[in-house]
Amino acid sequence: MRQITLAHPADYEGWRTAARALAAAQIPPAEVAFTVAGTADLFAARDTPAPAPTRALTVPKAFLDLAQTIVCHRDPERFALLYAALTRLQHTRALLDDAADPLVHRLNTLAKAVRRDIHKMRAFVRFRELPEADGSRFVAWFEPDHHIVRANTPFFARRFTAMRWSILTPELCAHWDGENASFTPGAVRADAPDGDPLEATWATYYASTFNPARLKVNAMTKEMPRKYWKNMPETALVPALIAGAQARMTAMIDASAPSPSALRAPPPRGEDRSSPLGGGGGEDGGGGVAAPTTLAHLRTQAATCTRCPLYVPATQTVFGEGPADARLVFVGEQPGDQEDLAGHPFVGPAGQVFDRALAQAGIDRSRTYITNAVKHFKFEPRGKRRIHAKPGTSEIDACRWWLDQERAVLKPLITVALGATAARSLTGRTVTISRERGRPFALADGSEAWITVHPSFLLRIEDKAAADEEFARFVADLAAIRDRVGELAAQ
Repeated sequence: MRQITLAHPADYEGWRTAARALAAAQIPPAEVAFTVAGTADLFAARDTPAPAPTRALTVPKAFLDLAQTIVCHRDPERFALLYAALTRLQHTRALLDDAADPLVHRLNTLAKAVRRDIHKMRAFVRFRELPEADGSRFVAWFEPDHHIVRANTPFFARRFTAMRWSILTPELCAHWDGENASFTPGAVRADAPDGDPLEATWATYYASTFNPARLKVNAMTKEMPRKYWKNMPETALVPALIAGAQARMTAMIDASAPSPSALRAPPPRGEDRSSPLGGGGGEDGGGGVAAPTTLAHLRTQAATCTRCPLYVPATQTVFGEGPADARLVFVGEQPGDQEDLAGHPFVGPAGQVFDRALAQAGIDRSRTYITNAVKHFKFEPRGKRRIHAKPGTSEIDACRWWLDQERAVLKPLITVALGATAARSLTGRTVTISRERGRPFALADGSEAWITVHPSFLLRIEDKAAADEEFARFVADLAAIRDRVGELAAQ
């Protein structure tokens, strides 16, 4: 029996070096035992150096990736299982494609558990600020199920490069000094701080965004097991939020019941197309009562809009803003996370890009009217974050009535569609931005419209040179629109 001792529980490089040599020498798996330094049995065989390689080995890259993951598992047989797979791969190249093979199935199960644990660490680590003589250090406590600390450290180093931080766990602690990572033996929970001043602010935000209508306790505890709750400030609020969910949901339903004025809004587009603006039947907007004639009236009605399901998870309606005599209207897609919380359009990252472009194009934002095709934030919850989700056709069409009414009140010289969703809302059809961009065209009501990209498109361009080029093109579009507004105003 050959015994191979590895340096630490997740020693992939040590295992790989030894396994290659053993497999090249055709040592059967039954004659090899892998142990980790400091954990060997007193009665185990003496460590036996791996033989010098006698031939080259080749394995699929997928196996190397799988092995790097599996060595992080706590299963004491993980190294032996991987070596058995390595030897079989020498004569069965497609082994990993056979998911029904018992060995492959077991390896995939181990890898899945490790990947899940890695994800949980990334999602549930909470840093607390700890003042030190030479500045602050941010410290977190986490209890992983597997040996994932080394494998996960590069992720935290990339995400929190500018911070000095430590992640303490019972078996191994990871540290980052701003340039290099290091590891020390495990710690105890008392070594980590309990909280910091920012946690009260975060808890307030978490409580304010908690939506009782979307509460699914079983799904929540599956994705966020209770073992992690004690390490996160927001989870102290969860029992009370769950207990009060039914009462809060009832209050939300009562609060969102349409007011008499809101009931005047016509049905979603498609149910009645007799109005030239598509808002409903005839001049009265389809409800037998005159349509709103002021932006203030529209904003009041939109605050209780229930024309599509997006009003349920959103914080509030984000209506358009700007002067009633604005000659230029900009239409975006929908409010984002920051807009949903603030109640104002284009105040987040895309709004900052938009403001910079307007300034360079010589357009005064305060003299324009800015709104969105969809007035509620559509998102997918992902951990603590709310990730933007593209509005569907039914949601765009349901909200189009509000945009039509805004434009009917404003009577702008030009309406600018920022992106494909806004273009569809204005035209009622799918629009290819590259084909329609940079030229005027007439809308159904006879007014003029232009189409350009949404500012968020510029934020998604990773190459700086390409991003600068596209930003300059966006500014050129806005400058051309500015000049066209001047021409129309002079007529």
